[in-house]
Amino acid sequence: MDGQPAQVVVVGGGHAAAAFVNSVRRAGYAGRLVLVSNEPALPYYRPPLSKKYLAEGQSVEQILIRPPAWYDEQQVQVRLRTQVAAIDRAAHAVALADGGRIAYDRLVLATGAQPRRLPAAIGGDLDGVLQMRHLADADALAPQLQPGRRLVVIGGGYIGLEVAAVAAARGLQVALVEAAPRILQRVAAAATADHFRALHRAHGVELIEGVAPARLLADGHRVRAVLLADGRELAADAVLVGIGVQPNVELAAAAGLAVDDGICVDPCARTSDPHILAAGDCTSFEYRGQRVRLESVQNANDQAAVAAHTVAGDPKPYAALPWFWSDQYDTKLQIAGLHLGCDDALLRPGKTERSRSVWYWRGDELLAVDAINDPAAFATAKALLASGRSVPKAAVLDPAASFKDWLA
Repeated sequence: MDGQPAQVVVVGGGHAAAAFVNSVRRAGYAGRLVLVSNEPALPYYRPPLSKKYLAEGQSVEQILIRPPAWYDEQQVQVRLRTQVAAIDRAAHAVALADGGRIAYDRLVLATGAQPRRLPAAIGGDLDGVLQMRHLADADALAPQLQPGRRLVVIGGGYIGLEVAAVAAARGLQVALVEAAPRILQRVAAAATADHFRALHRAHGVELIEGVAPARLLADGHRVRAVLLADGRELAADAVLVGIGVQPNVELAAAAGLAVDDGICVDPCARTSDPHILAAGDCTSFEYRGQRVRLESVQNANDQAAVAAHTVAGDPKPYAALPWFWSDQYDTKLQIAGLHLGCDDALLRPGKTERSRSVWYWRGDELLAVDAINDPAAFATAKALLASGRSVPKAAVLDPAASFKDWLA
């Protein structure tokens, strides 16, 4: 295509970065591509880190998004272990921490997000206090997963629950602490939380809700226990902190780009600078009248594809339906849509004792569905939400009502 940028530089080493370089080549871009990542490994799948990589001992090669040869075949110059220190918008270049510079005609920020940490003042910097975001985090946690050891998980979101499930299945003594009144407080209805609470307790996990950690206790500089705000003390050989993530916006903010809980992008993934795009966990954008930031593989892939078409000169606005998943023990949770703004949530029994779904509404508008071991409900919800259709609430509550009839 005429008018394509001569060189595109991608900053990041996760799903969005890998999806962009693939999508932009598929969209017909033939110019120079440079991928700059501070990771030691090529882009890899993140979800297995808290699932199969930990649970089944998958190798690094098994979780790579693309094999090394692919980058050579697609003429993508990859620079690993390389930190971008600043963006020089006037000169159209990025400055590297080692003093080098790389010029760009278009810059794509796929900088992702980083785990929130406990303050050092309460022991967050002790040895044995771990996170789960990168390959190095999983490698640090893996040696701790020995039967009989004691793991305290702080945070009752999906990452915390997934790690707790892997640890409990390995025979560890697991306690999970959630400061909010219940697990999954921000991301799911009480009915979904009730299911996973019962699931974890059935596997021996001690769940403590509505109590915050006061501080971490140590022997020397090694964590030995978690002291709770109510005075209880939980012995710990290791502590996994899963209290959410924050977008990596420092580069963008320092360069003067618009930032609002993420790098602000328009429907075509453009930032406030027309020469700079962004995709993935680091971005925020408008979705159904609300500014959102999505932490999901689906969004990273779909938004990266949008950015790729923009760079290739064929803009296609973002129109994807958000969806997510979580694997815990032998239970699969699949989520379609976003439940933001919901005012009602209805529980629909599945065909087995282990399956069910939760349907979220705003008035009579269907917003999202949590499908627990119920792929038919998930597929139906995705089809309904993608087409903008809904179904009567009475039909959701009727076990005899057929998904096929809803889609007819």
